Amino acid sequence: MSREKPVLLSAVRQIPPFLQLVLVAIAAHIALAGARVTTTLYALSLQASSLSVGILIGMIAFFPMLLAVPLGKFTDRVGYARPMAVGCVLALIGCLLPAAIPGMIVLYPSVILIGIGFTAVHIGVQHAVGVLSNAENRAANFSWLSAGFSTSSFVGPVLAGLLIDFSNYRMAYAVFALSCASGLLLIAFGQIRQLDQGRAGPLRVKGSAIDLLRDPEMRRIYFIGILLAAAWDLFTFVIPLHGSRLGFSASTIGLILGTFAAATFTIRLGMPLIARHYSEWQMLTGALALAVVCYLLLPFMHQPFAIMTVSAALGVALGTTQPMVLALLHHTAPPGRGGEAIGIRATIGNASQAILPVAFGAAGAALGIVGVFWGIAVMLGAGIPVAWKKANRLRGSKND
Repeated sequence: MSREKPVLLSAVRQIPPFLQLVLVAIAAHIALAGARVTTTLYALSLQASSLSVGILIGMIAFFPMLLAVPLGKFTDRVGYARPMAVGCVLALIGCLLPAAIPGMIVLYPSVILIGIGFTAVHIGVQHAVGVLSNAENRAANFSWLSAGFSTSSFVGPVLAGLLIDFSNYRMAYAVFALSCASGLLLIAFGQIRQLDQGRAGPLRVKGSAIDLLRDPEMRRIYFIGILLAAAWDLFTFVIPLHGSRLGFSASTIGLILGTFAAATFTIRLGMPLIARHYSEWQMLTGALALAVVCYLLLPFMHQPFAIMTVSAALGVALGTTQPMVLALLHHTAPPGRGGEAIGIRATIGNASQAILPVAFGAAGAALGIVGVFWGIAVMLGAGIPVAWKKANRLRGSKND
């Protein structure tokens, strides 16, 4: 046994550093994506209303909303390894709580810890990729990171559905706790800490988050990015509700969510080729338009295959967006404030994640599922003129 441990640690250290970052992100996101589905279905099994489920899922984002900017500044100051490690520990504890203690009441501290933990990992990983990349490979590196998130978006829900159907809810939470532990292992014994220690000292830049928001270009990026992120997060909220009302099993709901994630992964593999022909803002405009169409169609889909087809189209739309938004954000953010810029994006995104599930949960209770899906479509439609105008302006400047 004593020989096996050094062999395992040696194998961990042999993993390329960038791949280690992606694997940590995947491990943490599997826990988040799986826990969201598990918590939704577990709460519904305990006879919780759609509004109560919306409040519960909204809490995953509420406290990260308050802490994202301080976490971003902390990452700028101390580097990315320490926030990532703390985040894995918090998410691990959050997954272990419902695995050990049954009942509705324990779900509230669980989702809070999981949400804060993932946010710390998310900011740390994104900041690390931005710092370790240059202008030439940053978009490509963010595409690979986003492909990793697509993988975890598939694995988490599908794994949750299978574990719930063939075992129980507590086993699902236990498996997601193991996923967090694997990420912590990579941080503790891999090369991430050494890369962090070897980086150049952080720039001490004065200014508040409001200064970043005063920049029109930053505001535009945040606005479009948050709309698209909200469309992604709300999909993982409304599909379990829609599927449960249609009588689908947990594994079927997980497979629908997994189809969406598989589509995001597939489109991201082709993004280097797509980016040769279209600008970031053109792709963001197209993504918004396609997402609107998908959300308009979803309430009329009542069979698993039909929902999977539209979900795949939505995955294609949203899968192109995150690498473009992150690359634009890092290009535009002032030097030495990359972590803070990511933190602001996370704060705004978590605010929408905290508010929108509650709002759409209430809408679902009052207006039905059609009102929920169409409300999301209207929200996304508000971003199309903004992205279209920016894309046309850039195209015009190139022609000049």
